[in-house]
Amino acid sequence: MSFISYLLSGISLGSVYAIIALGYTMVYGIAKMLNFAHGDILMVGGYTAFIAFNQMGLPIPVAVLLSMAVCTALGVLIERIAYKPLRNANSLAVLITAIGVSYLLQNLALLLFSANPKSFTSFVKISPIKLAGGNLTISGETVVTIAVGAIVAVCLLLFIQKTKAGQAMLAVSEDKGAASLMGVNVNATIALTFAIGSSLASVAGILLCSAYPSLTPTTGAMPGIKAFVAAVLGGIGSIPGAFIGGILLGILENLSKAYISSKLSDAIVFSVLIVVLLIKPTGILGKKIMEKV
Repeated sequence: MSFISYLLSGISLGSVYAIIALGYTMVYGIAKMLNFAHGDILMVGGYTAFIAFNQMGLPIPVAVLLSMAVCTALGVLIERIAYKPLRNANSLAVLITAIGVSYLLQNLALLLFSANPKSFTSFVKISPIKLAGGNLTISGETVVTIAVGAIVAVCLLLFIQKTKAGQAMLAVSEDKGAASLMGVNVNATIALTFAIGSSLASVAGILLCSAYPSLTPTTGAMPGIKAFVAAVLGGIGSIPGAFIGGILLGILENLSKAYISSKLSDAIVFSVLIVVLLIKPTGILGKKIMEKV
């Protein structure tokens, strides 16, 4: 029963990583850049939901929608101000800019909310499920997080495959120049990608803070980095790969804490990144891209 409990908790944590990794993989797959400020947008979503629910007294659905709206607007603003001018710049300049945006968001949150942790009230009001005669208890947060993670992955995959906007994203990911010649608005498509990814980050932030009810300006930093590892593990640029990588990483982290050492769990998680890059750099579902020179 203990193993099953640890496994379910790992899947729940992995679902949060998967939702964050989906944002990473969309932005990389379409804009060919790594948005390392993605985890900090998660933090902004958590603070927005906290203020909306605890201080403004708004209902939970309204607080969630407000958090998603704020993060969506923030993601589009960041793309417009910080990343769009670097569209044709080298990858190192974009990477440094992304790190700068990350620290900017963290320090703004530090100035506005201080470093003191906020006690986050869980947005999940489902009673725990007891199985095996009460020997196995599954929290409502675990059930909702796993369900939301699966729904988000399926909906995102259907959106990419079945809608015109999704097809435009695929076209831009293949060749921005050719897509522009075919009438695709490249700038609008990339902005939409950031908007969707940032909206998903807010959902991940609310789920993460509901399961682990503490909110600080650095709340999104470590989950954001681990979600990047999950995206690489699954194959960055692949939506199913990001979901699978997130789930596997969450399970690995939770089982490492339970059976090896809570102090070594992060080291084990990051060692996965090293092993994957050495053995299969494209990840589980990633594909090698042949370029003509």
